[in-house]
Amino acid sequence: MKWANFYFLGFVIFLGGVVAAAWKIGLIERVGTAWTAIGVVMALGIGIMVSVANSGRKESIQIEK
Repeated sequence: MKWANFYFLGFVIFLGGVVAAAWKIGLIERVGTAWTAIGVVMALGIGIMVSVANSGRKESIQIEK
């Protein structure tokens, strides 16, 4: 498993904790389920972009003819 996968797994666990805390204090009831789902999807998208951007080395490949 690559480090990007570990990063994204950690981000998903962190996001689950944030959602659980928001549910426990009643924030999700005040904001609404639809907006909460939109926020979770956006946060997952950001997590995917950051984990992919930080994965691996950027190298140029030279092809000899």
